[in-house]
Amino acid sequence: MSITITNTYGQPHQTSPTNPNHVTGGAGYRVSMAGILTAQHDDFAEMVDFLDLGNGTNLHTRPEGYGIAFLESEEHSLTYFGPIEQVREYQRGTNAGENPRLDTSLGFLVGSWPHGGAWDTFIPTSYWNRQADGAAADGVGIITAFAHNAIPGAEVIVYEYEGRWTPESDVAKLVTYHCTGCHKDAFFDSGHTHANTGPTARRWAAQQARQHITSATKHGVGSERTLCQPHDGEAYRIVNAFGREKFGPGYIPISEDEGTACATTGPCSIVRELRAGVRPPAYPA
Repeated sequence: MSITITNTYGQPHQTSPTNPNHVTGGAGYRVSMAGILTAQHDDFAEMVDFLDLGNGTNLHTRPEGYGIAFLESEEHSLTYFGPIEQVREYQRGTNAGENPRLDTSLGFLVGSWPHGGAWDTFIPTSYWNRQADGAAADGVGIITAFAHNAIPGAEVIVYEYEGRWTPESDVAKLVTYHCTGCHKDAFFDSGHTHANTGPTARRWAAQQARQHITSATKHGVGSERTLCQPHDGEAYRIVNAFGREKFGPGYIPISEDEGTACATTGPCSIVRELRAGVRPPAYPA
């Protein structure tokens, strides 16, 4: 069964011919940051091990070090390793407010950004939505969105936002997705909301959004096998029953309509504010 996933926001991406959930590349990339790694760095030897791909393939060819640029799209990332002076010149142009071009033919590209060990301190945390580019705050905004194949007019939206893992915890930068067809709250679905630590986390959230669409396309909406499961307000009915029992006549019930409740206090309310360029309060409130 061939499945096509169509963007309603953000650029389309190339995917595996046999798996529309597996993104292999983007139509365009931005340089999110750049840096210089010289042989004088205390962890240089450890860090260039990233370039040893195994099976006799080692891309490390510059003993003096590298100019490095970290490229990303909404669902994919690459790392460019090139001459130190080239990237220094690129940084000078960027700092001067110019829009310099990075010629990647002077070095080489590696899939994804390095991580682990000294790389985790070398690469600062980054977000797709940046205040400097007009976002309400760093890490607050929509990343990409897809049309729902099984529910006309519905979307599955990938977004980054601020939330708390527990009521007592500090506000954290998070990334997740939301289906406007079934209104499942991914925050309460284990493994579907992630710490927004970089492009890998955002790619994973987008892959889960794609899986949601693929599942609904294959198995329909509301079946036993599908990921797209409208709950018809069951959770809200349970909350209201508990509230009436505990608080009596003074309890003010919440809407038991899934879409209304989601639009009022749930993920749809977050998405609405993100689309308006507003910074929503940390979720859950």
